[in-house]
Amino acid sequence: MSAEVRQFNVGADDEGVRLDRWFKRHLPQIGFATVSRWARTGQIRVDGKRADVADRLSAGQVLRVPPGGDAPERAARTRKPLSEEQRKLAEEIVIQTTQSAFVLNKPPGLATQGGSGTHEHVDGLLDAYVQGNEPRPRLVHRLDKDTSGVLLIARTPGSAAYFSKHFSGRSARKVYWALVMGVPDIEDGLIELPLAKQPGSGGEKMMVDQSGEGLSARTRYRVIDHAGNRAAWVELQPLTGRTHQLRVHMAAIGHPIVGDGKYGGKDAFLSGTISRKMHLHARRLVIPGPAGEKIDVVAPLPEHFAASMVNLGFDEADGAAMPSAPPPPGKDVLKSQAKAHAKQYRKERRGERRGRGADAPERPTKGRGRDADAPVRPAKGRWRGGDAPERPAKSRGPTKGKGSPKPGKP
Repeated sequence: MSAEVRQFNVGADDEGVRLDRWFKRHLPQIGFATVSRWARTGQIRVDGKRADVADRLSAGQVLRVPPGGDAPERAARTRKPLSEEQRKLAEEIVIQTTQSAFVLNKPPGLATQGGSGTHEHVDGLLDAYVQGNEPRPRLVHRLDKDTSGVLLIARTPGSAAYFSKHFSGRSARKVYWALVMGVPDIEDGLIELPLAKQPGSGGEKMMVDQSGEGLSARTRYRVIDHAGNRAAWVELQPLTGRTHQLRVHMAAIGHPIVGDGKYGGKDAFLSGTISRKMHLHARRLVIPGPAGEKIDVVAPLPEHFAASMVNLGFDEADGAAMPSAPPPPGKDVLKSQAKAHAKQYRKERRGERRGRGADAPERPTKGRGRDADAPVRPAKGRWRGGDAPERPAKSRGPTKGKGSPKPGKP
């Protein structure tokens, strides 16, 4: 347990991070309750001033941390050392290294993260990328276990926050290649079908849900080539990031991904020498880096996918020669488009209202319809028309007031 006051300089990677998140990153053995108590009693200081757990830090600030708080029982859990085979695999799947990220070509069959019964995964290999005193790299997005291709790993907590923001904001461009059963009638289309978890599947399976409860999901696809009516090679671009989105959308339009028995059933497999593995590959990722650099990475196809391409007569060069699809619109663009649409709609409605003049058709009256020549029924309590008889005056009793005779007096 530390018995002295400690001082830390806030680094560039921690720009804008909350104070409590800084402790979780750099002093995880100190619990949130302790950090809150220190902040409440003024023991934590930032540039000599009191700080709250919700305050955001800036690069270059000096953070004062009081003694104590390092309880041995809260020490970080030690990880099992990696085997030589695991380190070799971790090294082989790296296709690009930048100042802020490691870019991997994830093989099919390797999960991104661990789970029930899953012991081999990318997250378990990240210790192999730790260099010197650098922090452990972090996952910022995921691929399904049976999906291969580009997977970006952030090297520092700061770059992890940066990349996560771009993935959630849809400014990262992701391009997938897939082989699908049959050939779509529309060669360049947009699939807009909301998705939800399928009941009874424990959240392991998704479905199209147009009841109003499903989450919006949009996928653009383009047919690159096709092998008769047997199968097609398509480029997929997810414009949203729902679980299993590409797989559910392609199955929903009648063209499941080859090898995807989960969503395509027995109709998702080709006969002959075509592999029964899933043919979905994250081919390319384009995303800006935190230092202003542009990360643009293409991942080679796995063996089974490349062999199926040859068997079906497809040439990878045809995919590379296709013009780039436009990047997906960001949140700001979508918001401005929605505002412009609403404004135009209101403008058109105003024009309709102003156009109702003398020549506008008579608005129907409420109630049951009647023939045009039927006599007009008088409204309740009054007559219509100039020849209506004069209404008799209401009979009034003697009035009370100044100058009026009182009842019973002459």
